[in-house]
Amino acid sequence: MSETSTVNDTLAVRLVGIGKRFPGVVANSDVSIDVHTGTVHALVGENGAGKSTLMKILYGVQKPDSGTIAINGHEVSFSSPADAIRHEIGMVFQHFQLADNLTVTENVVLGAESRHGIGAEARREIQRISEAYGFGLDPDQLVERLGVGQRQRVEILKVLYRGAKIIILDEPTAVLVPQEVDALFRNLHELKNEGHTLLFISHKLDEVLAIADSITVLRRGTTVATVDPADVTSHDLAELMVGAELPSPSTEESTVTDTEVLEVKDVTVTDPTGRVILSDINLRIRAGEVLGIAGVEGNGQTELVEAVVGMRKAVHGSIELNDQDVTRCGAGKRRASGVGYIPEDRHRHGLLLDSPLWENRILGHQTREPSVKGFWLNREGARKDSQRIVEQYDVRTPGIETGARALSGGNQQKFIVGREMSGEPVLLIAAHPTRGVDVGAQAAIWGHIRAARRQGLAVLLISADLDELIGLSDSLRVILRGKLVGDFDPRTVTPQQLGAAMTGASDGEPNSCVEEDR
Repeated sequence: MSETSTVNDTLAVRLVGIGKRFPGVVANSDVSIDVHTGTVHALVGENGAGKSTLMKILYGVQKPDSGTIAINGHEVSFSSPADAIRHEIGMVFQHFQLADNLTVTENVVLGAESRHGIGAEARREIQRISEAYGFGLDPDQLVERLGVGQRQRVEILKVLYRGAKIIILDEPTAVLVPQEVDALFRNLHELKNEGHTLLFISHKLDEVLAIADSITVLRRGTTVATVDPADVTSHDLAELMVGAELPSPSTEESTVTDTEVLEVKDVTVTDPTGRVILSDINLRIRAGEVLGIAGVEGNGQTELVEAVVGMRKAVHGSIELNDQDVTRCGAGKRRASGVGYIPEDRHRHGLLLDSPLWENRILGHQTREPSVKGFWLNREGARKDSQRIVEQYDVRTPGIETGARALSGGNQQKFIVGREMSGEPVLLIAAHPTRGVDVGAQAAIWGHIRAARRQGLAVLLISADLDELIGLSDSLRVILRGKLVGDFDPRTVTPQQLGAAMTGASDGEPNSCVEEDR
């Protein structure tokens, strides 16, 4: 690591002429950004625009091929994240860097043992930070038992524990309900007022406009513009990003039929200790229907998805698919019966990161064409269909031989959506299908779901994006502490009403709530 002369002491971060190439891909090309101390600087752009690569360069994960980095007026060169941390830079990644078999405290102190040791002092400091920012985390809880939203809070806690003054947040609101977003933004304002500098990466343009002091737009790895939020609208930003209007998830007409595809009856699920996670779940989904499930992360929606897919066994109740009892069937049998599955964590359950895309096309579809021909693996069929998915879903990749790890998060997600929408599934389990994708890809995914719905696809939709849930769903349920607590009409409910029901804070009856299951 080297330091040279002062560049500009009013800037927390100055990136000048940053370039980065990977085999077959130009991730960044002559990117320049100035980030002022004590501000929230947002970075937006379509998938593959180079946002994550740029931030990984700033955090020392990647080394730039060209350009310079200056921190607090001093030019620096980082060889690793440790160098960045020494300059009080922290990064909360879109995909968490946590050890499931360790506690919250153990994850936070890992690699930072010199600050407060590994004992009672460290635990007290973690408890203090958690309470100060309303994280509600138990320092002694195993991470494997935390929901996605809670895991994200652990990542933010790790950064604060290490004393970061420049904090990079990659899609920090992707798993939060409106009330939680408001709370996070209050915390970010407090951090800013204390002199912290925040780099905020998001695809939610309304949130970017609400929180940012300045916004830089990247397109195809190059800086397009840096704008004042007061001077632009979300439509302006969308046009700068992808040359298109901001999409809407609204569904115009009902396509719900009388044909029942999925029935979950009195299902109860427990964890390995016997604690009840889901209690007496009842729901039905018909052909042509999208049933949306809203809930704060950690209230049982992950376990509900896993129970329906076959990854988790119910200790009581039954699950029927097309009038066939599949309660005792495993995930392979259910998927072979026509269940598509878009997982909430694409890295853990959706991809083989070190395998090429065409091999990932086979994943979960080993018994069906085009992955097999007779009793044999059909490599040529998988390659051909992988190319179709790449073209149809606009997956930005040098080719189908490229490893999944080399793709941006949004392009990984588009490939998974394309794979799971293939083969004419009868039921699609979609857990956060547009998480981490840009407005163009979001519109395309919504369009594919609507088109399949018109053709009779039944969809169980889990999402933290309440506008997406309201816009796409034919019916809406709220899950709270492992129980389905309400039935809402998407045509009349508001995000605020849903958010209140999700946190148990609704006063009186929810909008259009009824007791019976649909």
